[in-house]
This record gives sequence, structure tokens and C-alpha cells, in this order.
Amino acid sequence: MDDTPANHHNDDLTALLAEVAYQTSNGVVITDTQRRIRWVNRAFEQLTGFRLDEIRGHRTGEFLTGPDTDTNTENAIRQAVESGKGFDKDILAYRRNGTTLWLRAVCNPISPGTSGNGGFMAVLIDVTQRKELERRLKITSSVFERSQDAIIISDADNRIIDVNPAFTSITGYTREEAIGNNPNMLSSGHQGPEFYHSLWRALHEQNFWRGEIWNRRKNGEEYPEFLSITRVQLDEPGEHYYVASFSDITALKNHAEELERAAHYDDLTGLPNRQLMVTRLKREMDHSDLSQQPLAVCYLDLDGFKAINNQVGQGLGDRALVTIANRLRLAVRSDDTVARVGGDEFVLLLRNVDDERVYQRILNAVRQPLSVGPTTANITGSMGITVYPNDSSDGERLVRHADQALYSAKEKGRNNYHFFDPTLDENLQQRRQQITELARAIREDEFELHYQPQIQLRDSAVIGVEALVRWQHPDKGLLAPGQFLPYIEGSHLEERFGQWVLRHALAQQAEWSKAGLPLGMSINISAAHLLAPGFSRFLGRYLRDHPGLDPALITLEILESTALDDMQRASQVIHECRDLGVQIALDDFGTGFSSLSYFRSLPVDVIKIDKSFTLRMLEDDSDRAIVESVIYMAQRFNRTVLAEGVETDRHGEVLATLGCDQIQGFGVARPMPAEKTAQWVRQWQARNPLTVPAFVQGSQ
Repeated sequence: MDDTPANHHNDDLTALLAEVAYQTSNGVVITDTQRRIRWVNRAFEQLTGFRLDEIRGHRTGEFLTGPDTDTNTENAIRQAVESGKGFDKDILAYRRNGTTLWLRAVCNPISPGTSGNGGFMAVLIDVTQRKELERRLKITSSVFERSQDAIIISDADNRIIDVNPAFTSITGYTREEAIGNNPNMLSSGHQGPEFYHSLWRALHEQNFWRGEIWNRRKNGEEYPEFLSITRVQLDEPGEHYYVASFSDITALKNHAEELERAAHYDDLTGLPNRQLMVTRLKREMDHSDLSQQPLAVCYLDLDGFKAINNQVGQGLGDRALVTIANRLRLAVRSDDTVARVGGDEFVLLLRNVDDERVYQRILNAVRQPLSVGPTTANITGSMGITVYPNDSSDGERLVRHADQALYSAKEKGRNNYHFFDPTLDENLQQRRQQITELARAIREDEFELHYQPQIQLRDSAVIGVEALVRWQHPDKGLLAPGQFLPYIEGSHLEERFGQWVLRHALAQQAEWSKAGLPLGMSINISAAHLLAPGFSRFLGRYLRDHPGLDPALITLEILESTALDDMQRASQVIHECRDLGVQIALDDFGTGFSSLSYFRSLPVDVIKIDKSFTLRMLEDDSDRAIVESVIYMAQRFNRTVLAEGVETDRHGEVLATLGCDQIQGFGVARPMPAEKTAQWVRQWQARNPLTVPAFVQGSQ
């Protein structure tokens, strides 16, 4: 052996290079000319989990590749090595434990004079994070380009630096026209300085703002949009951007107007319908309280009109009704209300009537000769009247009292009116007697809860039940809610009764959960109960009484009118309840709909379509349009939709095609006692084939 200083120097350098290869954080592999492993460094073992002593003599392709490794890359590497060339490739590799990582493999041939018979040396660099970043950037870019919502990115000076194709589609401005401009190029002028001051304050304090605004397209057309703006802070101090996304909600607004029209006005006459009349009645009662002026509630029915309608046919009969509706509208003042509440029945709300001749003038307007097809008819009307606040009942009972007085008017003969006398009302006496009996029933625990299953259309799963109260009367047997709830509503028992229902429903739910049946529980909450002081506090206490109960399984159902009567207070209580973990459903939706802004701002999770619309949707296009509009809006605002009143398989099929989420009704199951409910659910789960029409099998 040559022991010259030069050889000592080479040996030292070789040892040093070997130590570098061993210590580097990148994996190093040395193979022979047949690609069989001769040596790997410690970093290779740490990267892959394979030890040198178990892979020596094997090719890397035998253990580093897997089912998702790109075969084209494998072939390219094999061809490069077989031809004696190196390569530089990214490849998806597999560790010993089966997990994947991305490696950049830089491989070069080793000269035979350098190391025995030659071979290859490859340096493996872990590029998994880079690949993940590339993947995320690709996804983000795809979302940006394909989003149906317009997206604007602006710099710290609020100058636009990029927009997506949806921006051009909605606004009409090209990307080139937008870049460099301020987003106020879209301003319609509808929002004043205070609006924008509030928006920017929210962005600086909370880094986020969301709301509805009006903007203007390039062609000058104004449109409503739902806008979200986020202030994105970068790692560098003071560096931030604004990302705004918005959607054109013109179609949604139009749907809302159609729904409001369908829900509030009579299709035939254009008069307010019963729902709108009830809303206006409450408003007029409030006005009467403030002005100290009387309010007359009149129930008018056309005498013998059904016989005339049968004689001349529905078409001519409808024309006659339209004529009479116009006469009634002209017979009252502009601030009075005329509503059509039935086939030939009308309710009139008249302010401060100080002369009874007003009522006769209304009847005279009805009895004017009327052309009905080839003949002329003399149609008369009878009218019952009650006057608030002399009759101090609530709105529903005022209408009922006017209806009762109508029958007395008919007994007098045609073309007459009659006043309701609250002092002689037998119903008031009956109500007082009934309330006394109901108070005793609460004390004696005579009520019981029955449960009606609720089904998810997507997979036919039972997602919960609605608790429905029954009265086990000692003499009359089991009574349905309609036979006693109207007496409780508006009485001093309402809150007390609601607490009974809430306690017992939660207790039953806790019992089912302990038995391995964690069902969702929907519980009806009346307006008086929800808005009573301390409602959320009592609810929290009941939940603490059942620590094993998941609050997310509980849904409080409130009537739409409850929320709209006192929006601010209702919204506050709903927020308090949701903070406890429970869900909120808006019940009987569509019967008292007020506006799109209420729909969007109410903090509710579930929208329940009133069964009156579901039942008639197969025969009545208007009711189907209402159901479709409610589902459409709920989807846009990410609310779950549950349709009540599903009685046939056809109802379920149509609702499924419209995108409804959940259903309940006699077509699924009738309300049943707790013990039968658990049995029904288990039987359903055992035989349910998980198809959309499967809910029909539950009724067989």
C-alpha cells in the first residue's frame, strides 16, 4: 500500500465525505449496477422506516412504491437506470408503516473507478410539504375560478388586484376593467356614509363583515347582493388584503315577493287573506289601545251564495265574488281592512265607527243588483260585529265572537247585522270552567305525551320525534290537543303547562338515551312560554337534571308568528337557548311569513313547512309554489327543511325531488305513546332498506 501523504489525505477526505453522507438530513442510497442496495444513510432509515440490514440487496422499487405511485414515473426511472443515466424525479413513496410521502430523487451513476464496479447514488429529499402546498394552491385556484359567487381580492388600499370569472358574469366588468379600481365602482348609491362607516369599523375590529347591499352592474342595472368581506392579515406586520365574495340574490328576492303574495293575499279577489287579516288585527288592536278609539271586527257572509254558485257555475260565481270584493273595498275607508277568509266569507276591520249606519251602508253595497251571466241577481249579506276593547278578548276570539254574532244576524233574516254582547257570552263562562278543570289536570298529572317520528329523506333514517300532548280525561277519555289547547293559550296556565311538557319530554328523551336509543326530540314552545322571564334559565336547569343528555338532540319548535310578533326579544331568547346547545325550529312556516330579512336574521336551524301547504301541494299549484319557494330559500340560507303533513308516498316523492330534507306525517306514522314509539323505531331501523320511498313502509 502506498503510504504517501497524498494517500493519507485522500483517505481522510473519503472518511469525511462518508460522514457527511451519513449525517445529512436527506436520504442517501448507494446501489450496485443492478440497482441492488449496498448502503443507505441514517436519514434514509428515518424517512422510510426501513433499516439497512433488512433491505440490503433489494431494489428500492420492491418496497418504496405502492398502489398510488405513478407507474409512468417508475418506468422513466427504470429506463434511465438501465441505460446508465441518472434522473431527477418526484415520486410518491411508501414508508414501512404504510403511510405515504413525496420524495424528490436525484440519482447519478457512480464511476467504476470511484467505487468498485460502479453503480448509482441517489439523494432523496422529502418534498411532502411542498406537494401539499401545491395541491392546496391548485384547489384554491380551482375554487376561485369555478365559484358561482363573485370574488374580489383587494390590497391594503382597497385597490382590486384580482377578480374571478363569476365577478364578470354578475357585474359585467371584465377582469382588466376591474383591476386597479376601488370596489366602489359598483356602488348604487343606496347605502349612505353611515352604512360604510359601520362596515369598515367591523372589518377593522372583527376582520369580517356580512350583509345585504344594493350594487350596480356595468350596464347601470341595480341588483341586490349578499356580501361577505374578510380582512386577511399576512405574517408581515401591516400587510393585509381584503377578500370579498357576493352573490346576486335577485331571484331570491323575487321568490320572497311571490311567497309573501301567496301567503298574504287571496288569489281570486286580491284582498288580504286570513293570515294577513290576523296580522293587521293585532296592529289595529294596538292602535286602538293607543288612540283610545274603538275597533269594529265584522264577519260578513253572503246569503245563499252557494246555491247561486251551483246554479251559474264556478266561473260566473268567481266573477260575482270579485265584484262584491271591489264593492266592499270601496265601501270602507283606505285605512280599514277587507279580507276574504273563506269561499263567500269576509272579515272587515273598521276604525272608530261612531255611526251604525256605516254597517248598513256596507250591506247596501253588497245588495246592489249584480249581473251573473245571462241573469241579474240580488245578493244580500249578513254581518256579525264585535267591538274592541268593549270585547276585550284576544284577536282570535274577536273573530270568533263576530262569527257567532253572524249567526244571530242570519236568524233575524237576510241583510241584517248583529252585535256580539260579551257580557252574555256563554263561551266565556265555558272557558273559565275549562281553565279551572285544566289547572286541576296539571296538578293531577293527567296529561301524557305521544310522539310522531320524523324521517330524513336522504337515507330514510329516523332523526327524531315530535312530542305531542294528550289529555287523559277521567270522564271523557283521551282528548286530542284541539279539544283543550285553545283554552290554555292566552291564559295564566300557558307558561305552567309549557314547563310540564318541557320537563316530561326531556325526561323521556333521557330515558331513551339510557336504553341505547338516542332520538332527537322536538318540543313545541308557545309564544307566552318562550318570552316569559327566565325561560332559558329554566331550560338550562332541566338540562342539568339530565347530565347524560346531548342538548344537540333537542329542538324547540316555535311558531313563526311568535318570532315575528316580538323580533328583538324572541331573537335574544333563541340565542340564549342555542348557547345551551339546543336547536331551534320555526314551526308552521308560510302561514305568517313577513319578510326576507326576518327569514335571514332569525337564528333558527330548522324550517317546518306548514302541513296545510304540504297536504294540498299535489292538487294546488299555488301551494306547491309556496313549498318549493320555502325549500329554495332555506337551501340558500343553509337551513334544514322539514315538511309536515306527509300523508302519501307521492307527497314524499315530490318533496324529495324538490330538495326537502326531512318529513313527518301520517304517511310515516301517527303519534304514539312512548313505549310504542321505541318499538316502532327499532322495527323501522330493522327493515328499512335506506331508499327515499322507504318511509311509506312505516305506515304499512
